[in-house]
Amino acid sequence: MTASSARREAGAKAPHTAAPGGRGRWIDEWDPEDPGFWARTGARVARRNLLFSVLSEHIGFSVWTLWSVLVLFMGPEYGVDPAGKFALASVATLVGGVVRVPYTFAVARFGGRNWTVVSAGLLLLPTAAALAAMRPGTPYGVLLLCAALSGLGGGNFASSMANINAFFPQHRKGWALGVNAGGGNIGVPVVQLLALAVIGAGGGPRLLLALYLPLIVLAAVLAARRMDNLTGVRGDTRAVRQAARDPHTWTMAFLYVGTFGSFIGYSFAFGLVLQTQFGRTPLQAAAVTFLGPLLGSLARPVGGRLADRYGGARVTQANFTAMAAATALVALASVRASLPLFTAAFIALFLLSGLGNGSTYKMIPAVFGAEAESRGLDGEAAAAWTRRMSGAAMGLTGAVGALGGLGVNLALRQSYDTAGTGTAAFLGFLVFYAACYGVTRAVYLRGAPARRARPVPSGTTTAPRQHG
Repeated sequence: MTASSARREAGAKAPHTAAPGGRGRWIDEWDPEDPGFWARTGARVARRNLLFSVLSEHIGFSVWTLWSVLVLFMGPEYGVDPAGKFALASVATLVGGVVRVPYTFAVARFGGRNWTVVSAGLLLLPTAAALAAMRPGTPYGVLLLCAALSGLGGGNFASSMANINAFFPQHRKGWALGVNAGGGNIGVPVVQLLALAVIGAGGGPRLLLALYLPLIVLAAVLAARRMDNLTGVRGDTRAVRQAARDPHTWTMAFLYVGTFGSFIGYSFAFGLVLQTQFGRTPLQAAAVTFLGPLLGSLARPVGGRLADRYGGARVTQANFTAMAAATALVALASVRASLPLFTAAFIALFLLSGLGNGSTYKMIPAVFGAEAESRGLDGEAAAAWTRRMSGAAMGLTGAVGALGGLGVNLALRQSYDTAGTGTAAFLGFLVFYAACYGVTRAVYLRGAPARRARPVPSGTTTAPRQHG
């Protein structure tokens, strides 16, 4: 028996062996690319960790986007104009993007399970702060601080994706990452649906916030009891520094600005746009705003599946074409003041952003898999290098992508402040999607590595031979 096969057999028989010191739930041996290990033990453990990762990330997204619905409760008695409300959404988006970088390091430093417990518990801080502050007469600076604290929920995505990426084999990453991210993204429409129910029942924003406090505690407790840490991921902060020096990390971050930046930016802005430009009441706006994020969240695993089958770059390129077309319809509806067309086109844009989220994130492990191959690595060595680098790159890409949401809100704020309409901002978004299309085509479909690109077969257990 070789050393490698011995390690695999050990991992299959004892997946919960403790790391030196015996602290927490640690798995010392983990080789998801070995079909035998995956069938006997790996799949069950990976799916269990995925389930509770989704729960924590889901609540994190809800807390992050709380202010997309709290602003709907803020009538004239709060003394905050539309520009001030866009600023609240912007600061929440900004902090959510920035904290994704240290959250990515935290997985390697503390372990995925351990950091999930901590990051879930931290959500109590912005929720309790907003619960205390949401009342007329609260100074605007305090509201800004509370919105900034809600950005902690945005960091959960980066740590969750980096953690789950290490649990699954290459040919299952598109599905697993799509489910993990999609389940988290659904936290956006869920908090908006709850807000709709609260508004419809005549309740106030503090009732909505109070509902989340026990859910946060539940997520932290379940993560502590049911999730695991991977010893092989712990202490690997060097991978983040390596990923930061790789040009592909920043190319993928640019594309992710176009997909996830759109999703999160529009999630914060949609209700405000309906109120500001089309005169919708809070109840009328809340009755519509959840549809876009819901469809976008559900579409994310579909985008990952399509990327698994056809290649991430091909799906992403087609998706940016469709996003540009949908944005053109949104701009046309804005000019004509057509609420039905505007709503339908905006919801379609959400759906497409979700598909693109899944296909773009699937590209990341494929890109680094091809890079591992170009370095002369193969088999288990290539798979291990790909897991390290793609997990690190996902955190950095997620951080930059979230900052794209800040750009969306700032552009809309400026457009409404100067022209009273969002048309100029929408035209700017259209141009950006065209640029994303061009980058995808030039770097991942027309370059020399892309000419040998093929979709990853469902049974593949080594690094993929593709860039997309």
